[in-house]
Amino acid sequence: MTEMQVTPSFRLAYVPGVTPGKWARVWSERLPDVPLALVAVEAADGEPTLRAGDADAGLLRLPVDRTGLSAIPLYTETTVVVFPKDHWLAAAEEVTVADLADDVVFHPLDDTLEWEQLPGRPAIERPASTADAIELVAAGVGVLLVPQSLARLHHRRDLTFRTMADAPQSRIALSWPEEGTTDLVEEFIGIVRGRTVNSSRGRGQTAATPAEAPAAKSAPGRAGGAKGGTGGAKGGGGKGGASKGGAPKGSGKPAAGGRATAAGRAKGGSGSSSGGAAAARRGRPKRRG
Repeated sequence: MTEMQVTPSFRLAYVPGVTPGKWARVWSERLPDVPLALVAVEAADGEPTLRAGDADAGLLRLPVDRTGLSAIPLYTETTVVVFPKDHWLAAAEEVTVADLADDVVFHPLDDTLEWEQLPGRPAIERPASTADAIELVAAGVGVLLVPQSLARLHHRRDLTFRTMADAPQSRIALSWPEEGTTDLVEEFIGIVRGRTVNSSRGRGQTAATPAEAPAAKSAPGRAGGAKGGTGGAKGGGGKGGASKGGAPKGSGKPAAGGRATAAGRAKGGSGSSSGGAAAARRGRPKRRG
């Protein structure tokens, strides 16, 4: 009884705010035979998902505990402050931490910004999640500082945001178990790093088109060589059509009786207007009566 062949697949976890769509499209183009499964997880569940083997790799927010996990930083996000549209901050183009001194600033339990000192006035209690904090901001209770991708993810018509000039920023990294560094993981690393399909790494590499071999040089004296049967650069189509011995120059053999061969005559007739055939037409004497 033969064993059934298992189709390989790749599971990619990602936390809120991260948009893996562009990398997923490149994956489907390069490895159409390997399905890519996207696994949405909460920010706090990213590392446990990888350690439990429920995903092959993940797009997480730093910091990542490097014990048993590898991580490659990919990009840094801009931090923004979210507030109601009628808040006085709406008149500013950019906000500083000092501008929030009199505002209640929410610090949800899933916050990924690393603060040495929290700005503004603390809330009575910490919201359980960023989504809960957004609801409180919409109620006019306070403001919220988040990575810009999360502000867009939780967009509401009654809220807006401004860039924070001096706030900590969130960094996104690709992480995976050290013991699970497979060929597919290497392939995805190449994709997020912008490695081309013809790179030396990666399962999706395609064979490069071989360079054309240089044209072989014909040995001198052979029929059809560089000076012979190529249309008569110097042969039958050249300056006279035949050599002194009767054979086309470069044909390799003299014809019997001092006559040019049929191939030589054919090539001679296809040459320049100064060739043998043209000369024969012009120089043929008229028969006397």
